Amino acid sequence: MKKLLRNVLRSTWVQRTVGFVAAEFLRLVWLTNKFSFEPANVYELVEPQQPAIFAFWHGQHFMTPFIKTKPSHRVKVLISRHRDGEFNAIAAERLGIGTIRGSGDHGSAFYRKGGVGAFKEMVRALADGYNVASTADVPKRARVAGLGIIMLARESGRPIMPFAMATSRFIRLNNWDRTTINLPFGRGALVGIESIVVPADADADTMEKLRLRLEIILNEATRRAYAQVGRPEEAAHG
Repeated sequence: MKKLLRNVLRSTWVQRTVGFVAAEFLRLVWLTNKFSFEPANVYELVEPQQPAIFAFWHGQHFMTPFIKTKPSHRVKVLISRHRDGEFNAIAAERLGIGTIRGSGDHGSAFYRKGGVGAFKEMVRALADGYNVASTADVPKRARVAGLGIIMLARESGRPIMPFAMATSRFIRLNNWDRTTINLPFGRGALVGIESIVVPADADADTMEKLRLRLEIILNEATRRAYAQVGRPEEAAHG
């Protein structure tokens, strides 16, 4: 039975159907939640710094495609090669976001999960004027920023833009990253605090300090986003 279910989930028609439905559901969520922005002129501040690396936490990612509000906002997102990644990739592309397949983990699985090719593709995308979006934490280590995104900023010379998005109505799963499924007909918030620039000559000590800084900023942005939609207690349990 498990094998049959696995084969069904891997079938192209199921993946495309789930991806399509997910994309259209998220579009409904975006259209029916009244979003606030912090700072209010966030797009005016960010646009001159593009292309940039947009960073967010695992499990808080479903609304992130909607940071793209203009055709000129060209974005590619890093999505894992895992089976679940297929649904996410189809949904992202349906929402006008390009995809890069591979892992952002620079640990022992970096080569096996396509990390090298994905890293090079992200550097090329940034050089070609695309924004790149990626989770800052790596699988199974929720809310712990990895070095991969810091390495990408150092190699590309582009700034990291940490941000968080939250909605007042959601379902939270009991998995490793406490995935939040945003729901329609409520309030939403997008919070960005400050950008991070990694010098081209950054040594290991500097990169570790910037990794910790990224972690702090993302946690604070997440806290503020939930507070703005009236769910302040949720950030601490994310």
